[in-house]
This record gives sequence, structure tokens and C-alpha cells, in this order.
Amino acid sequence: MGSPDRDSIARIFREEYGRCVSTLTRLLGDISLAEEAVAEAFLIAVEQWAELPPNPGGWITTTARRKAIDRLRRESTRDARHAEAALLNEPDDPQEVGPVRDDRLRMLFTCCHPALAAEARIALTLRILGGLQTSEIARAFLVPEPTMAQRIVRAKRKIRDAHIPYRVPRDADLPERLGGVLAVLYLIYNAGHSAASGPELNRADLCEEAVRLARLLSELMPDEPEVLGMLALLLLLEARRPSRTDSTGALVLLTDQDRSRWNRALIEEGHGLVRACLRRGAPGPYQFHAAINAVHTDAATAADTDWTQIVALYDQWMASAPTAVVALNRAVALAELAGPEVALGAVEPLDLTGYQPFWVARAELLVRAERPAEARQAFDRALALTENAVEHAHLTSRRASV
Repeated sequence: MGSPDRDSIARIFREEYGRCVSTLTRLLGDISLAEEAVAEAFLIAVEQWAELPPNPGGWITTTARRKAIDRLRRESTRDARHAEAALLNEPDDPQEVGPVRDDRLRMLFTCCHPALAAEARIALTLRILGGLQTSEIARAFLVPEPTMAQRIVRAKRKIRDAHIPYRVPRDADLPERLGGVLAVLYLIYNAGHSAASGPELNRADLCEEAVRLARLLSELMPDEPEVLGMLALLLLLEARRPSRTDSTGALVLLTDQDRSRWNRALIEEGHGLVRACLRRGAPGPYQFHAAINAVHTDAATAADTDWTQIVALYDQWMASAPTAVVALNRAVALAELAGPEVALGAVEPLDLTGYQPFWVARAELLVRAERPAEARQAFDRALALTENAVEHAHLTSRRASV
């Protein structure tokens, strides 16, 4: 059998990198050193693997551990000796390494520590647990690669210098910290679902990474309803993503999408998670959001959508965790029941003038209310805030049709 091809190595890197770095970080106490050791192990794998080993992640972790020991033996500090002792006490059997679930959970919470800037949390999570290269993350967030590299380096340095603990928070701290983790996962998905700029509507790789990380978190914390709600939400959004553009790459709104293109397996899985959340009786924002998307994906056609149920869910959401963005989305749903003028009455007071979806929603409601001059002005405001080429083309076409 020939040696593994580049695609196989890349797949293993994406799947195993976070697990291996997390394990080495626990032992070394330093993310950067762990990354260097794992990267060196992957280079050795490319040179030495005649075929894929039974446990590629175990092989990489063990090889990285040995390389780290060699490096530490060349140093003479007390910290180096302590790290070497920890590494030497780790079992030297790849089959024993396996999926180190707690290590990955610790790493996820470490990357999303509230002491780190929000942008740094996202970048570091994608780098460590997502296995993305710095260049990929830089392209996703539209910054030069050196800028993103500095951002990641500063985040890792802050974790080290501020002694941010590499652990799951205590029960008393978990709600606050878990909220930060979930927010990062949602932001990562959104960065892929509606790219901030560029020639394509979305970035499939970022969407898939967010779903994969949400699955990981749900496996590690299966008793947290908001974790299940997050996974359900991302699955239901991901199920519809391929239908958001047509064969030419143009934007297709939800009401016009070809529902035969929706991924029924993901929808069924998402619906099952929503039902599980309902049984727990501890609702939260991500569960409400998932339930609303479950109603959308339950409708065979756009005309079959149960808008009464959707507005009721938004009402419950607003009662428990009100935000201007939720109020905006509720108003859009309300238009289907009470008409555009009533919805506009709910939209006008919202302080969202710098939020592009606010102007898109307002423009569409004004079109339905037969107020074309105001609609064109709203489309102009939306276009001024739109950098994505696909969305810009869609809004330009909509404005011209008014």
C-alpha cells in the first residue's frame, strides 16, 4: 500500500490537531510549546508513514511527547524539568491516548476565557481546536496574515503570563464562562454563513468547523440545555445553507428556496435536539433560536410556515432575554400575521442604525407597505453597509425593482 496522500494527512490534521495539542498543553503547561511539538510530529508522519496507523491521533501525540522531552532535556530550567517529568509519566502507548475528552474541553474554555478579546477568542479557538492555519483564519476575517498571527501570539502570551487556568470552570463560574464559549461558536458560524465581504455568500469551511466544534461541546457537556440548543441551531442553519444560493451563485431568500435541497438528516437531528431541550424545561436564547428554525424547517412550503408559533417563540425569547436584534427579527415575523405597518411600528424605535439587517428588513417592510421612496432610501442605507458581493448584487436588484 502506498503512503497516505496529502488529503488524508490534511484530514487527520484537522481532526486530530486540537486533541493532540490539548493533551500536550496539559502536560507542558504551554500552548505554544505544545503546538510546536505537534507540528513537528506531523512533519515526521509525512516522512515516515507508509500507511495510516490504526490510531493516527495516538501516534501523533506520542511522537510529539517524545519530541517535547528531547527539547526539554536540552533546557535546564526548573519549569522544563517539571514538564519533562509530567511527559515521562504519560503512558507511551498510542492506543491509550485516544480521544482525551477532558483535555479538549479544558482547551475550549481556555481559548474562550473572558480575559481575552472577543476576536482573539475566535481566532485561537479556530487555530487550536479547529485546526485551521493562520492564513485561513486571516482570510476568513479579512485581515493580513501577519496581523492575525500577532493576534494569536498575543492571546497565547496572555494565557501564559496571566496564568489563565487550563481547566473547566468551577460550577459556580460555569454559566458565565459557558456563555462566552457558545457566543464564540455562534460568531464562527455566522462568519461563515454570511461572509463579511468577498465574492461568495458564505464560507463553507467556517460553517463546518463551527458545527464540528458544537458537536464536540455537546459530547463533552451533554447535560447543558443551551449547548444542545446551540448544536440544534447550527444543524438547522447548516441544513439550509446549500439552498441559499442558486446555480449562478445569486442569493435566494428563505421563502424562495428549493426545499428539496435542504439536508433532511441534519433537520431531523436538529428537531430531535429541540425536542430534547423542550423536555428539560430550562429554555435559553440558543434554544429559542433553534426552536424558531425548527418551525421554519418543519414547513413543506413557505406558505405552510406557522408564523403564530414563531411569533410566540420570539415573545418568550424577548421575555427572558430581550435584545434589539431579537426584537427586529420578531417584527419581521409579526409582519406575516399583522401586516407591514404594524411591523414597521415595532422596527422604528430600535437603535440599530449601524446594523445592516435592520435596513434590509425596514426596506422590505416599506416595499410591502407601498412606500417606495422610503424603501429606496432604506435600501441605500443597507447597501452602504454591505461589502459581500452576493448580498450587494441582491440588494441592488431589489432596489431597482421598487
